[in-house]
Amino acid sequence: MSRWKTFAKKEWLLILSTLGVFLTSIYLRRLPSYSISDTEILYILLVLFIITTGLQRHNVLDAIARQLEQGRFIPTKLVLATFFFSMLVTNDVALLAIVPLTMLLRIERKDWLVILEILAANAGSALSPFGNPQNLFIYWFYQIPFGDFLSEIAPFALTFLLLLTIATFIINSKENHPPTRSSPKLSAPAYFYLGALLLFALAILRVLPILIGGAIIFYALLADRKSLQIDYALLLTFGFFFGFSDNLRVLLAGALAHPRHIFLLSAILSQIISNVPTALLLADFTVHWQPLLWGVSVGGFGSLLGSLANLIAYRIYVRQEKQKSLQFTVKFHLASYAAFFVGIFLYSVTRGG
Repeated sequence: MSRWKTFAKKEWLLILSTLGVFLTSIYLRRLPSYSISDTEILYILLVLFIITTGLQRHNVLDAIARQLEQGRFIPTKLVLATFFFSMLVTNDVALLAIVPLTMLLRIERKDWLVILEILAANAGSALSPFGNPQNLFIYWFYQIPFGDFLSEIAPFALTFLLLLTIATFIINSKENHPPTRSSPKLSAPAYFYLGALLLFALAILRVLPILIGGAIIFYALLADRKSLQIDYALLLTFGFFFGFSDNLRVLLAGALAHPRHIFLLSAILSQIISNVPTALLLADFTVHWQPLLWGVSVGGFGSLLGSLANLIAYRIYVRQEKQKSLQFTVKFHLASYAAFFVGIFLYSVTRGG
């Protein structure tokens, strides 16, 4: 029983998506259909998961993070690193690399620094088509030109980059005494995954053929099978949500007409079921990708459920600071909902209401 409780707590999205497909399929008396775009997105996610697992296993992110803990302006460097890491290796992986390092630092206001890192991960990942799963889905599903994608979401991401950078100087402390540790040496597989990340990023941007990912999978199968130990439950969750959203499209047989409705609905719905499933659910109901992109980006702020990256960083922090979990939760929601409403304001200003 305890094992099932642990599974349900960890994989609640998978359970909900499975139930969603099962119940809607029974009601509609049909099995969901999967498009070529759906299978391409699942394939891209599989390759990205392998690459990021390889980067973690072979200490690439750890080596970079160790360099950041040296010298002055450590909070600023860590928050900026989280922002830019998230653009390349997803917000989840960036936080998995930066937050544990932050917890080792002897610094005042460590809780606020972790909170700023969480906000930076959500803001930075929004600026890249492969910064988080929902961006990748929207970018690929709507076949958006890279320039259009970047110019659309840049005001959101860059505004928060400025605000978060200013905030790091407010929390900066003269009590920075990070532990002195040498950076791990990079092995040949580490350089392979760095190159693989660059090449596959070009494939996602449609500069190179997407089939290049097959070579990355083949390499992992032959030479680095531990990098195949990825989050298959999350991949399966995506598959079920694709089916669930297809059934909902048939069930509701309509579209949300006004872009502002899409933005607000996606931002609010993200607070309940997180921004990844929100993007999957609403894409079939609108041709307006811009408000959907803004909505799930803003929706990553707010509640802990807004983004799975929020939960990852939260668990890392409270595992080591159990006595401060309530204080951290309150501070996180104060800062995160402030960012949420700033995001709504930015959308109103840049998109004309």
